[in-house]
Amino acid sequence: PLGATLASIKILETVAVISAGAGEVDMVLNVGEIKSGLLEQALHDIQGVVGAAHERQALVKVILETSALSREQKILACLLCQEAGADFVKTSTGFGSGGATVEDVDLMQRVVGQKLKVKASGGIRTLADAQAMVAAGASRLGTSAGIQIVQQAIEKGIEHE
Repeated sequence: PLGATLASIKILETVAVISAGAGEVDMVLNVGEIKSGLLEQALHDIQGVVGAAHERQALVKVILETSALSREQKILACLLCQEAGADFVKTSTGFGSGGATVEDVDLMQRVVGQKLKVKASGGIRTLADAQAMVAAGASRLGTSAGIQIVQQAIEKGIEHE
């Protein structure tokens, strides 16, 4: 929960899921460390998972749980992910009180630029939501409403956008 698992356990889990066939690993940022200003520990946590995954040719998405962080903490988290060599920053697990917002996706994209990709996840329910996230800089979307969103796109004749 909120990324509080020990870094050593996250690394073991990373190796295990990649050995079982995963090509991508999602990890939750240690929100408590970010909120407490323990940035070196948070960086070490991300670096451990990224190192284990990249050694095995897998990608890493770091979930920030943006609804739990201030604007400044979101910026710091993105910079740590960038420094650690993550492949993506992701808005949320979908288990928290808030999901992706256009403002968060835009902020994350502006901070990471071309160095990392942004995945918007949580609360994306309509074609309009999906389009807004992509326009804000998301290169991937996480949604349980994918079928409905595609159906809306087809109905509007924009299935190839």
